[in-house]
Amino acid sequence: MNENKPDDSQKNLACVFCRKNDDCPNKYGEMKTNQKWNLSVHYYCLLLSSGIWQRGKEEEGVYGFLVEDIRKEVNRASKLKCAVCKKSGASIGCVAPRCKRSYHFPCGLQKECIFQFTENFASFCWKHRPVQAITSNNYRESLPCTICLEFIEPIPTYNILRSPCCKNAWFHRDCLQVQAINAGVFFFRCTICNNIDIFQKEMLRMGIHIPEKDASWELEENAYQELLQSYEHCDVRRCHCKEGRDYNEPNSKWELKRCECCGSSGTHLACSSLQSWEQNWECLECRSIVYSPDFRKAPKHPLTNSINVAITDCLLEESSPKLRRQSPRAQHKELLRQSSKFRRDISTVLMELGFQIKKKARRLYINKANIWRSALEGFRSQNFNPSNTIEVVYLNENDTLGREYPGSKQEFLSLLMQHLENSSLFEGSLSKNLSLNSQALKENLYYEAGKMLAISLVHGGPSPGFFSKTLFNCIAYGPENSQPSLDDVSDFHVAQIIIRINTTTNMADLNSVINECYNYLEFIGCLRLITTLSDKYMLAKDILFYHVIKRVQAPFESLHSKHWPAGSKFTDKPENLSAKTLSDLFTVHTVPDVQALGFWNSYLKTVEDGKSATTMEDILVFATGCSSIPPAGFKPSPSIECLHMDFPVGNKCNNCLALPITNTYKEFQENMDFAIRDTLRLEKEESSHYIGH
Repeated sequence: MNENKPDDSQKNLACVFCRKNDDCPNKYGEMKTNQKWNLSVHYYCLLLSSGIWQRGKEEEGVYGFLVEDIRKEVNRASKLKCAVCKKSGASIGCVAPRCKRSYHFPCGLQKECIFQFTENFASFCWKHRPVQAITSNNYRESLPCTICLEFIEPIPTYNILRSPCCKNAWFHRDCLQVQAINAGVFFFRCTICNNIDIFQKEMLRMGIHIPEKDASWELEENAYQELLQSYEHCDVRRCHCKEGRDYNEPNSKWELKRCECCGSSGTHLACSSLQSWEQNWECLECRSIVYSPDFRKAPKHPLTNSINVAITDCLLEESSPKLRRQSPRAQHKELLRQSSKFRRDISTVLMELGFQIKKKARRLYINKANIWRSALEGFRSQNFNPSNTIEVVYLNENDTLGREYPGSKQEFLSLLMQHLENSSLFEGSLSKNLSLNSQALKENLYYEAGKMLAISLVHGGPSPGFFSKTLFNCIAYGPENSQPSLDDVSDFHVAQIIIRINTTTNMADLNSVINECYNYLEFIGCLRLITTLSDKYMLAKDILFYHVIKRVQAPFESLHSKHWPAGSKFTDKPENLSAKTLSDLFTVHTVPDVQALGFWNSYLKTVEDGKSATTMEDILVFATGCSSIPPAGFKPSPSIECLHMDFPVGNKCNNCLALPITNTYKEFQENMDFAIRDTLRLEKEESSHYIGH
């Protein structure tokens, strides 16, 4: 047979069995043309025809089917009518006893027949085709196809197949067929447990063609050349290397180290406070996956038990070396995509908690002269229920008439968070860690602080953005999975001990420091056998862990109480506000003045560009009492209205900002700047006056 490419006159030559000229190898098999006999045939149409056998050698005729046998089969099929299209030439018949249905191969695909590419190449019509049986359907939610990752209903149908060896592995039929053609018989296996025998046997039974050939990727030259390249780039937020993020100097503090989990992120040793290359380091994304309580690395399972393995238990299963490997970055992204299915978004969690808040209001009487004590008394009251709506009423102890002033809940919670940030419960300059305050422990104040933080989050207050990265990691992933740094140590003497240990250059100096600090090391339980100079890093790490984490274990357990909402993103620092953010945040509830709204948008842009002494945070505080958007959002939603007056007015109880109507933009900006700055200045002076007394 001449297998050269057909000329233009033969390109449209139809298959002698199905009479289609479609050249679609994945669907109909390869189209073969015998130029001598002017004959074209689809491989699958030929292979599955009921009255023909391979009598020749592989190189004879078409795939070993002799031309005269093909013509006899075509003649036989011409007398049979297709049960689908009603045309003659139906060469494929159902093998079920007493079933007389015949059909063309494309018609059979259209009608969802099953064609088995094994043994006698049997065919089953849509009435008698084999099905996958499931004893009980415990799948209430959609599951992803483990090839294309699109979600599908886990119900076995013609187009949806289940793995015989992994009960939670589901596939699209088309995805399986494309993978089988690309992988070939040597590499086609279960994508979860890598089983070959059981998996291929079931897929052949269900009509998946597995060609006897090598995998397509094994035939590509330099197909995985990029896997031989090491990732060399510093990805931390603040890279301290003056030579740039790509600079790598081995055996120095500017040596690049890759994430031990994904290998697709890196850091300079100095940029992540690593003392040696041997220290473990994971990027932030991998830490959020590996240490998430909803994600556990799967144990290895023998193939005999693989039928009990769920898809969620196998996300980190090591693939077979014969399987095509993704690049490290692709694997990392896929891992994130899979794990995100099992982690609830912060807004969803807060929304669910928000639904539990009852409309029944509970008043909190707050004295601005002592926000902390007022809040403590209110929250400790037997009548207080965090599930009730909170109403804030301000009191002035100097007011002899005892008048009450309605207050903004968001403003009160913001002031409360500011007090917590500067309280003795936390230590540190910018980023805060827990302090060890025995009196606060005795009075159970850490527990009350945890309750206040939780209430602030659920009732629309700000998040505790002052938390250090270490404290955040302790809350999000657990203290055992946190790695404190020297920046977390606020005690000067402890910091000096750690620095002295880390900077020793020989064993004599190291032993000298240990002897000087013997009593302290013995007291904190950090005495260890030192045999080599590199042991100093483990000693320093032990001191860090004790001082920053273990020493404050009791305050942490009290703070991280049952009141704290579940989730690992509640303590993120608030994002910087932008003009677009504020423009989208404030809605217009009344008939607007078009010119005033134009001035408003221009004013936001002016503030964002730094051409005004006012900041975005000042505008938000002026209108709502909050300097950032609460994780749970504002209730009620911030709004703006346009009034015929000279200066803006902020109503923090209703989160409403009244804009002045002016003739020129210059006048609008001047009035906005003056009112906002002057109001915030007076509030700050009033607060300072209260604190001073």
